[in-house]
Amino acid sequence: MVVDDSIVARAVLVRLLQNEPDIAVVAEANSGRSALAALAVHRPDLTLLDLEMPDMGGLEALPEIIERGGGRVMVVSSACGEGASASIHALRLGAADTLLKPGAGALAGSFARDLVEKIRRIAAEPSDLPKPGPRPLSIVPDEPARPAAPRPAQPRARGIDCVAIGASTGGVHALAAFFAALPRSVAAPILVTQHLPAPFMPYFVDQLQEMSGRPTKLACDGMQLASGGIILAPGDAHIGLARTRGIIHIKLERRRMPSGCTPSVDPMLTGVADVFGAGGLAVILSGMGRDGVLGAADLVAAGGEVLAQDAGSSVVWGMPGAVVTGGLARIALPPAALAREVAGRIEIQGAGAWI
Repeated sequence: MVVDDSIVARAVLVRLLQNEPDIAVVAEANSGRSALAALAVHRPDLTLLDLEMPDMGGLEALPEIIERGGGRVMVVSSACGEGASASIHALRLGAADTLLKPGAGALAGSFARDLVEKIRRIAAEPSDLPKPGPRPLSIVPDEPARPAAPRPAQPRARGIDCVAIGASTGGVHALAAFFAALPRSVAAPILVTQHLPAPFMPYFVDQLQEMSGRPTKLACDGMQLASGGIILAPGDAHIGLARTRGIIHIKLERRRMPSGCTPSVDPMLTGVADVFGAGGLAVILSGMGRDGVLGAADLVAAGGEVLAQDAGSSVVWGMPGAVVTGGLARIALPPAALAREVAGRIEIQGAGAWI
């Protein structure tokens, strides 16, 4: 479904999409309100949504579009420039991705290629996946040639020294739900890797501090981990960890990772495994691809624990699905329930003495 109040922009978008053999436009709408009305008849796999529209704007309509069966939502708007607050706001509300819409005369060329590529990438992720229940999971794929993954840790007998969270598509929305349910009494330092371009990070770090209620900093070399604080991976480097004279600090990495992602979740989890061992806990939230599965294997091998978002609450169950089907996640739940799981574990076993 294409939702845009500009007749010209909407016509151009529809035409370029209909030229693709694997894409069909099932509905058009000129406002958020008319999009919601269209969902009484149509059930699109994906909705392209403008933000600045009369009657009901895109940000107001976005959560209802998702709730009423509009599929994954991709925001295509002139308000989505690099680092734009509107992009982060849309992602926080549950958008799968955003794309800057140029003027009507420039909707072909590179914009058209980027749009179609993003649509195919989002649509390629399965949406009708098994929904893991709130129980220990050990699902190993039937691939005899693949080396066996480390077994997921059982509920830990020691405190949590560090929490590391990885997320991508749908992750901003999931992070908001997770931190809304995480009590301030959880004092372990928290590392976050969210796939976003570097220009978005200065704004997102403020958003993350606002949604979590915790001191939040953008990672830089030598930065020390602080009890109860959040360190966010920058958009152009991975979070790594080092211990120097007993002090645990950030060591940024810029090597190319197998996932192709920058920042990547894998080095962060491997660093937590190396430094904290059994005191490390990873939370893998909604995201496309398999970033995090290699680092999760390292963490489990070191005695740490991995929790994952469930399929039903994920915008894309790629990253959490990879650790679940790889036999690495002990449990899979919605973000708020994962936060309660972390808090409950700390209440029972205590926060680790991490320095």
